[in-house]
Amino acid sequence: MSAPTPLRQDFDAPQVRGLARKTKDGPQARRLLALAAIYDGATRTEAAKIGGVGLQIIRDWALRFNARGPDGLLDGKSTGQPSKLNDTQRQAIARMIESGPIPAVHGVVRWRLIDLAQWIFEEFRVTIAKQTLSRELRAMGYRKLSARPRHHAQAEGTIEDFKKTSPRAWRQLRARRRLTATR
Repeated sequence: MSAPTPLRQDFDAPQVRGLARKTKDGPQARRLLALAAIYDGATRTEAAKIGGVGLQIIRDWALRFNARGPDGLLDGKSTGQPSKLNDTQRQAIARMIESGPIPAVHGVVRWRLIDLAQWIFEEFRVTIAKQTLSRELRAMGYRKLSARPRHHAQAEGTIEDFKKTSPRAWRQLRARRRLTATR
């Protein structure tokens, strides 16, 4: 059996317990208290019981503590899965969105997520889900906005002719109510 990994010499048990008391992170405090027990002379098995973990985890905590100090015992953010698209592919997608689809070539009159996903597969051989593509486009600054549909033969200004306006009597009545309310 090999010797356990020694802890840093620039800390001692009271100092580590003080750090555990001051921290706002519960898991870090638990780890610090387990290491403080080791500084006090407890065995690694006893420290594992204090921390509620196994011996291998205690060894990992000791290595992290030796390398980075108390901050090494904080839970780090997971890096997550790498993006399926690289920067050149994102630039090509942005150019395609800005130029818009060509109905004869692309078979659509406006881009939908599923159409862009199909174009990405045909262009780059990368399979991407609609939800993932939506997240990527949002990160690129695009939003799911679509223009209000308009008939291609619609004459300018005809909509204003059909808009409803308040009858003159209603406007006069509203003006009278305002006058009496202010008096």
